[in-house]
Amino acid sequence: MIEANNNETNLRDWGQNILMIPIETVVQNGRIQAALAHFPDIVPEIVEQAIAIQQIPAPTFAEAERAAYIESRFVEVGLVDVVQDELHTVYGRFPGHQPNGRSPVIISAHSDTVFPADTDLTVRREGHLTHGPGIGDNSTGVAGLIALAESLRLHEIRPLSDIWFVSNVREEGLGDLLGMRAVVERFGAEATYLVVEGGLYGQISHQAIGVERYEIVIRTAGGHSWGNFGRRSAIHELGRLITAVDSLKVPTHPKTTYNVGVIEGGTSINTVAQSAKMLLDLRSEEPRQLAILVAEVEKLIAKMARQSDISVEMSQIGSRPAGHIQRDAPLVQQAMLALRHVGCQQISTIASSTDANVPLSRGFTAVCIGLTESGNVHRLDEYMDSTYLPAGMSQLLLLTLAVAGI
Repeated sequence: MIEANNNETNLRDWGQNILMIPIETVVQNGRIQAALAHFPDIVPEIVEQAIAIQQIPAPTFAEAERAAYIESRFVEVGLVDVVQDELHTVYGRFPGHQPNGRSPVIISAHSDTVFPADTDLTVRREGHLTHGPGIGDNSTGVAGLIALAESLRLHEIRPLSDIWFVSNVREEGLGDLLGMRAVVERFGAEATYLVVEGGLYGQISHQAIGVERYEIVIRTAGGHSWGNFGRRSAIHELGRLITAVDSLKVPTHPKTTYNVGVIEGGTSINTVAQSAKMLLDLRSEEPRQLAILVAEVEKLIAKMARQSDISVEMSQIGSRPAGHIQRDAPLVQQAMLALRHVGCQQISTIASSTDANVPLSRGFTAVCIGLTESGNVHRLDEYMDSTYLPAGMSQLLLLTLAVAGI
């Protein structure tokens, strides 16, 4: 066992009682070396595990069946205190042997997917590529958690801190990070949060993009397309509003975006539409700039609402809070060192919208990292490339134990 040494003091994360062991110290442990050497051999098992998870439909708000399977796997790989909460987030603990006075480590991967329950989930294998909806985002992430827990047990690695494995729900879409909000409420400020995505290998997200989401509904009198020609159409007015939104000027730095992701409305081809709605997604790396963008959209809504024979309602349906830790924070630096140790050639620190938004927005220590490369995310032709899985699993093991201690 390698005890914490003087180097650990230099890696205390600011404002929190979180001590980290340098990566170069972690890799000296023989059991950890054995675990690292074993990851290339179990890539086929990790891929099969990811497929088993992917084959169970889990649209946001309907994750129960997949959660039950993950719960059974947590038990099988030896985690203790395995339980589901009321949302169907699954928790399991790998016990630390000196947890008192040390912060727990929370390793999470969301289990929900953007795809409806009736989606064809057939997978296709092509060498190191696996094609299938949701295979990378985030079945591979959850499979990585299971593989890491099994590796800790198999190689008899004894961390100092408790490590909690969490497969949380409601990350995607209108889930509004509700699963992770409950996780953070449970563990609070003293924990370190490592959020795992199946893709994004080589990228470290330490900055949470702020996101505000709205449903905008327009209503008019409507009528017959011939007999009432000239009346306001809710669909036509919605089109004008979308054009106005698309004309807004947003900065490149800080990156700020808008997107109309869903539009609905109308009754028939020969009806002047009485109602129409859209779902609007607004984002920015900087909270002040996001607030400016929201205010500009609100001005457009107010201007349209002042017209006669029309009503416009704007309701918030989601809010992902912004936050960050500095690029030179110890956790970020250790994540970079872990990637360098496993031979990653392209390392970047990024801003993104993930479950890490929740702890980062509260000033807690957190990063989001990826296990391998994936593509066509949120599309039916999504794929996962297992080439980098050994390196991705290795960086996850090293970073986990740098925080948990050995």
